[in-house]
Amino acid sequence: MTSIPQERVAQRGETRALSLPKWLPERWYVHVFLWMACFILGIPLLYALIVSTQTNAQVFAYQFTPGSSLVDNFNHVWYNVNLGRYMLNSTIMAVAITVAKTILSLLAGLAFVYFRFPGKWLVFGFVLITLMMPTEILIIALARFVSDIRIALNNASDPTLASLIDAVGMGEGSRWPLIVPFMASATGTFLFRQHFANIPAELSEAAQLDGATPLQFLFRVLVPISWNAIGALAVIQFIYGWNMYLWPRIIIQGEELQVVQVGLRQLIAGDASNNFGPMMMGAVLASIPPVLVFILLQKQFMSGFALGRDK
Repeated sequence: MTSIPQERVAQRGETRALSLPKWLPERWYVHVFLWMACFILGIPLLYALIVSTQTNAQVFAYQFTPGSSLVDNFNHVWYNVNLGRYMLNSTIMAVAITVAKTILSLLAGLAFVYFRFPGKWLVFGFVLITLMMPTEILIIALARFVSDIRIALNNASDPTLASLIDAVGMGEGSRWPLIVPFMASATGTFLFRQHFANIPAELSEAAQLDGATPLQFLFRVLVPISWNAIGALAVIQFIYGWNMYLWPRIIIQGEELQVVQVGLRQLIAGDASNNFGPMMMGAVLASIPPVLVFILLQKQFMSGFALGRDK
């Protein structure tokens, strides 16, 4: 079999390239397919944005262009339903949960990798078991625990004891019952344990020779090389805290500290239950903070689960 000279192959490639316009990629059909796939996946979001600007008459008329009720729908959701307050509460709760889980997961990963203590693998196995337990299983126990603390707070005869319990933040007007039960993360512990286990042991030995304490080694050595894992965990935990519905619905009785998911439920069940414009406006507004967090930490999130190739 005779081989084709390289000059002829190059000439064929040049001829194929010359047959296409300069602005058109060589594999233009792949780009067209990807654009079509993105458009199909984005149709629900585009339709939600359109409906959020429409009146009910425009929605039932199947109008696929922006409507005339954008300002009215926004004012109803933001001021009448007070969705802005709910979003602020969810933001505070989600940020607090994310920060607490990240710090505790870093400390737990450090302990499981660089410390030796009796029963370490037994404790780590218990942490892995909790990964298979849905949060809903613990709801009744957590609600009863918080309720007992509140009863003790209300019935405390000693003012000092009452002040101490109230300082813990488990009273009726506190956000801590939303945050404290979810400050630990088995997912974060497992993620950082696996990440720290892939880091060369020479770094730890060098830090010990330099006289660094474990916390100094953590924050001066491990944290700077772990931003990808931290960013990935932050995205996951923020979205988890933002989407929380059942626990806030049970533990928060008033409206002042309620979260956005409960606010959306009230929007659907309230006066606007048959008005699709405000309902969709609320859903669009509630999706903005998680999208912003994902955009800001997209690079860390995408590379946070491929750490083995970097070491």
